[in-house]
Amino acid sequence: MTQDVTPESIDDAGQDLADDAGQNETPTETVTDAQPAAGTDDPANARESESGRLERLENEGDIAADYLEELLDIADFDGDLDMDVEGDRAAVSIVGADLLQLVGPRGEVLDALQELTRLAVYRETGERSRLMLDISGFRADKRTQLEALASEKCAEVRESGRRLELDPMSPFERKVVHDAVAAAGLASESEGVEPRRFVVILPE
Repeated sequence: MTQDVTPESIDDAGQDLADDAGQNETPTETVTDAQPAAGTDDPANARESESGRLERLENEGDIAADYLEELLDIADFDGDLDMDVEGDRAAVSIVGADLLQLVGPRGEVLDALQELTRLAVYRETGERSRLMLDISGFRADKRTQLEALASEKCAEVRESGRRLELDPMSPFERKVVHDAVAAAGLASESEGVEPRRFVVILPE
């Protein structure tokens, strides 16, 4: 029987998986992106670098999928996993019916699950992950809504010539808005303190 899912219960389930694997270490340092190797100006080396990058991200996706499959079993949910590489990060999507509990209010459970999945990748590879997790298209739908909102607010800023503060958003939501504002030719910045941090769109 499927139980109620909260960020706390997701954390507990994730800890159970870590205990079973004997991997209780918490990362104590930030692992920065690897610097390009010497000689990457050579086209052959550049191709090797790109190939290595794709292989690394695909490996992240595989690790994440294995972890999520176990977590879904623990929480008694059914879902299909799709893996891809989007830009400079791995992307994993869980698709299925009755998965809204894994999203939670304003995506809170999804955010907790994403962080646990990134931690699972870190424990396996020793490298910090920027993997993006989506469930039942929640982030994809939210991205479309936020891009439309950013376009509308950019038009308001251009008309008024004044800066405009948006409502508090999650880091994911702010990133989408910043990208959309930049694409519209304006600048933006984030202000405030989590969880009330918000985007400010600046006039030209």
